[in-house]
Amino acid sequence: MKKHQEQETLLQKNAVYEAEIFDYTTEGSGICKVNGMTVFVPATAVGDRLQLRILKVNKHLAYGKLETLLQPSPDRQASDCEVFGKCGGCVFRHIRYEAELAFKQKRVTDALTRIGGIPAERIFPIVGAAKSDCYRNKAQLPVTLDKEGRVRVGFFAPRSHRVIPLKECQLQNSVFRRATEIFLEWANEYHIPPYDEASHTGILRHLYLRHADRTGELMCCIVANSESLLHEKDLILRMTNGLPSLKTVVLNINTEKTNVITGKESRILWGEGTITDTLCGLKFRISPLSFYQVNRDQAEILYRLAAEFAALNSTETLMDLYCGTGTIGLSMAHQAKRVIGVEIVPQAIADANQNAADNGISNAEFLCADAAQAAEQLAGREIRPDCILVDPPRKGCDSTLLHTIARMSPSRIVYVSCDPATLARDVRILEELGFPVQKAVPIDMFPRTGHVETVCLLSKLFSQGSTAVEFDFESV
Repeated sequence: MKKHQEQETLLQKNAVYEAEIFDYTTEGSGICKVNGMTVFVPATAVGDRLQLRILKVNKHLAYGKLETLLQPSPDRQASDCEVFGKCGGCVFRHIRYEAELAFKQKRVTDALTRIGGIPAERIFPIVGAAKSDCYRNKAQLPVTLDKEGRVRVGFFAPRSHRVIPLKECQLQNSVFRRATEIFLEWANEYHIPPYDEASHTGILRHLYLRHADRTGELMCCIVANSESLLHEKDLILRMTNGLPSLKTVVLNINTEKTNVITGKESRILWGEGTITDTLCGLKFRISPLSFYQVNRDQAEILYRLAAEFAALNSTETLMDLYCGTGTIGLSMAHQAKRVIGVEIVPQAIADANQNAADNGISNAEFLCADAAQAAEQLAGREIRPDCILVDPPRKGCDSTLLHTIARMSPSRIVYVSCDPATLARDVRILEELGFPVQKAVPIDMFPRTGHVETVCLLSKLFSQGSTAVEFDFESV
């Protein structure tokens, strides 16, 4: 009898059901229940009543698509992008920005309270972005042929390498559209073929654009399956004439059979090969292979918040783990006696040293090593940091590193995270090691996407019985 009842509740592929959306997945799909089973439905909003068609049924959940909107959510708005839902970029263009922020706040709060065991009063309101469009200062656009055989650029569809052609992205700097038009005019006039992954033939892989928001400087980089381009002088002429803010044109050579976007070698076609931007009062040179935050304005808020949490003074040492090109640690160097950055990527360490030199910062050193190994080495040198800053990749920190951090006994840990779930897992371990969370602040670095950053302050000096410390956001 029980087996018969279970079979009755199973959803049927291609069948249409009625439901109401009550939450979102981390990728922005709406969540509803149909016959007791969880169903994910893209491009829906919390509060939508709808008819949905089942596309796929797994053991514990199903996937559907919106068939008929019976009653729209109060949060719903018309999307202003012709490829919304087709490309792998935005997932929240169909709801009000305030509703998006509310979901991201809930996502961080749920993870930290349920997984991390953090009291809700220690989690502050999310810091939203002043602008939710035109904030991305970097575009990596795959090159393809359309149905008419013309060269186009666009974005990959979700979980695929199928290119969705598009003239302009709402998230990117508006100057990118004109750069794209010039590139496509050149490629189509000279019939420069796009790269084909299957056959490893063709030339043009990606158009890679970077913009320095404060200085206005523009970089155009062509990623190619070749060491040179036919008619490259004409491309340079077109770009220099048509783009007043252009500072450099670079050819990145990627002849490998890989889906990694850039190759290891670049050749400067025009200009110096870099652009310069300012962040937190410092200058940063940006090359095609340099790491630089894609949302400069929100990055500045995040860095200043992290500095406020670190609360360094002129007698203290900061250890910056996963330091990248050193931007966040260097932004705090004037407050500290010493900054030690650790990163496993050699090019990033070279950029970090160059960034320190360019800004006249002499109290920062950078080590090329695995974070856990470097922490062990510094402990062996009897270097005890007063504050440890950790900004790991999405997978978070491994247990070995967390235990090493605890053994170094800093008075404060500032944890910058791009994934609430791994953050919650890690701060729970750190609390067990004597470093409870004092306060956590979500920051929306990537509006209209499903991503959310969080900055946490942990301190062994913090009493479990205390309430969250007041924080003045006007200071950032």
